[in-house]
Amino acid sequence: MNLSSSGPKLQTPNKQGALSSARQRISTKSYRYIGDVVYGGLDGIVTTFAIVSGVAGAQLGAHIVLILGMANLLADGFSMATGRYLASKSEREYYEHERRQAHRQIEQAPEQKRQELYEIYLSQGYSAGDAAQMVAIQTANPWRWIKALITEDRQISEDSRHPLLGAIFTFAAFVLIGGVPLLSYVLGLIIPIQPTLAFSISVALSALALFGLGAAKVLITRLNFLISGLEMLVIGGLAGIVAYLVGALLHGLNPAGPG
Repeated sequence: MNLSSSGPKLQTPNKQGALSSARQRISTKSYRYIGDVVYGGLDGIVTTFAIVSGVAGAQLGAHIVLILGMANLLADGFSMATGRYLASKSEREYYEHERRQAHRQIEQAPEQKRQELYEIYLSQGYSAGDAAQMVAIQTANPWRWIKALITEDRQISEDSRHPLLGAIFTFAAFVLIGGVPLLSYVLGLIIPIQPTLAFSISVALSALALFGLGAAKVLITRLNFLISGLEMLVIGGLAGIVAYLVGALLHGLNPAGPG
């Protein structure tokens, strides 16, 4: 198939077909953002719980917990979401650059690109006949040919997640799940709760959330949910212990005591 300037051009899919395909993939697209939710939530709850533990160790007031906790949620959440957006956007721009380059190379030297694809399949262990058949299948469609070159030759995979949606899911998970350690302190604004009790409730809720999110990682990693949940519980617990000890140490260095 000749993809030179006189040959067939890459055709944009018609609107009706695109809409039909989009409807069929709605649930799949939503599933793609599970990673952003899980990791955004894990980062949020670990950092917030560490702040709560540090303040508790320093024996500071509940209002300090809320001030530092809320500031962390919003500022760190925004920072993480921005980083997620910029990283994803850069990856998409790089993939698009490689796609245009592959398109140009196919138009200029189609036989050379067929041969390169054939040699790649041979190097992967396919027989000569199978490799030739795969080349014929891939090059029969211009879009598939370009994607095969990018994937097989350049080892680049397309990330179908939208950068903005990924950032939104990350921020929402960071704030909502990361806010779990603060719930008992927020409740303390309505009904009186002793600081030790508020911290105990925060520890219990954080432990449940850490284990649950760790277990949820199996949707991405496909590992054992119990091991994954316990692993995240241990990591979050260690972060809280370190923060608590640091807070207690700094409190002990303050000759004026609390307040």
